[in-house]
Amino acid sequence: MQRRDFLKKASVGAAAGAAATIAAPAIAQSSPTVKWRLTSSFPKSLDTIYGGAEVLANRVRAITNGKFDIRVFAGGEIVPGLQALDAVQQGTVEVCHTCSYYYVGKDKTFGFGTSVPFGMNARQMNAWIYYGGGQKVLDDFYSNYNVLSFAGGNTGTQMGGWFRKEVKTLKDLDGLKMRIAGLGGNVFSALGVVPQQIAGGDIYPALEKGTIDAAEWVGPFDDEKLGFYKVAKNYYYPGWWEPGPTIHFFVNKAEWAKLPKEYQEAFQAAAYEANVTMLAEYDHKNPIALSKLLQSGVKLQKYSDEILEAAYKAAQQLYSDESAKNPAFKKVYTEYEKYRKTQNAWFSVAEHRMDSFLQSHK
Repeated sequence: MQRRDFLKKASVGAAAGAAATIAAPAIAQSSPTVKWRLTSSFPKSLDTIYGGAEVLANRVRAITNGKFDIRVFAGGEIVPGLQALDAVQQGTVEVCHTCSYYYVGKDKTFGFGTSVPFGMNARQMNAWIYYGGGQKVLDDFYSNYNVLSFAGGNTGTQMGGWFRKEVKTLKDLDGLKMRIAGLGGNVFSALGVVPQQIAGGDIYPALEKGTIDAAEWVGPFDDEKLGFYKVAKNYYYPGWWEPGPTIHFFVNKAEWAKLPKEYQEAFQAAAYEANVTMLAEYDHKNPIALSKLLQSGVKLQKYSDEILEAAYKAAQQLYSDESAKNPAFKKVYTEYEKYRKTQNAWFSVAEHRMDSFLQSHK
């Protein structure tokens, strides 16, 4: 009996050992191969903002040992840059990398996912999305379009645009044609500007040919790459309509549901990385690029108080009017504005920079 028990236990142990030996590769082999296509709204030449999608794809591929492969396509390679969200919604591609506010023509509520005039800065947007309930309130809205959202980059506060001629007063804005995205276009429209929605790669030729009189894009690093300074010398600040624009990955809901849990976790971790590193990269590159632009004869201009005051009043009117007729907008705006006020109460203390003092001690 003892001998039989011993042999039985030995055989069980051997089987267990063999199973353990086989289990590791078997589990690895059991992970499915998933291939996704990602369409970006940005050209490859804008390596920092376009690069956010490459950061995501490379990290997901590394985490999953190549099993989850996301192939990135620049704007225009599958669909035009401003149709990236539509491609995901319709299932043409599984994921895109774009700015939510490109789609305010569908619903002005899309503005909040990226940035709104006189809204939150990059750090505040991250706080709202990750910890302040922003992710839920945005995804509640995005669910109407068959997508889920993941913060995937931020440019930091943007510049106020390139102008062929100086704009000192509201009269100077009247009838001016300007490339501008999001709700900033609505506000500028109230000031007499004719807003134009043009993808990044098409801005320079429009500005060069005089089809538009002014254009805003991102900031010094990308703007220098696109060459705007060659055809418009007046570079304005601040970009009051984009104090902290978030770029998003939008994923088709049905395709997301098909992913194994570990692939979902890999995607979310990679999106976090893309979000953080893009902002840091822009903060590193923009000061260097601005210095080069100034050396090239660019005139750095500040928007006049008259224009800023008028823009602020027009923005508040826009929020009030849209909230009165658009329940989705009102829901998101209420949560956004409540959080913004809490954040500003803190930032006014924590981020006070004593500008006048520092200016006198350059």
